[in-house]
Amino acid sequence: MKEEKIVYFETYKEQENTELLLDVVKEYCEKNNIKDLVIASTRGYTAKLASQKFPADKYNIVFVTHVCWFRGSKQEFDETLRKELEEKGYKVVTAAHAMSGIDRAVSSKLGGHTPGSIIASTLRVFGEGMKVALEIACMAADAGLIPIDKDVVAIAGTGRGADTAIVLVPKTSRGFFEIHVKKILAKPLYRR
Repeated sequence: MKEEKIVYFETYKEQENTELLLDVVKEYCEKNNIKDLVIASTRGYTAKLASQKFPADKYNIVFVTHVCWFRGSKQEFDETLRKELEEKGYKVVTAAHAMSGIDRAVSSKLGGHTPGSIIASTLRVFGEGMKVALEIACMAADAGLIPIDKDVVAIAGTGRGADTAIVLVPKTSRGFFEIHVKKILAKPLYRR
């Protein structure tokens, strides 16, 4: 038997949990020699904080943004920050969301539920961040930017900022059901 701590955030407060979550993840990564992280960041706040804690010369960090035109404008993620991060060696992925993509087009046109929407709704039972963490891991794996044969930490959140972190062995979207979620490092107690 092995006992480890899980951090549960008692309140949902947008960005306020982000820094503590990143500290929890950094401690875990250092203790367990994990160098690969995939981090959701829609506008750049989480990416900026994470880049201050995880240097690109010591970690393989992949930031995953919303797909273009998600909220009406071409891209929410700050383009200046994106360039700065990439110049420092960080990777930024903007791609179709693994659990919606064409599924959303089908449900919008024809109605009903699609496999992707059912999977996403099921994962939201554990919190929005859990769904996003698995989704961004697939997206980063699809882009070939994280390994699919060793532990990776996925960080995501509810709304703005980050409040969920899991350790998983990721797979591409095509291999979604072969993903192995090994540990929950942190999550909110309550859903929004």
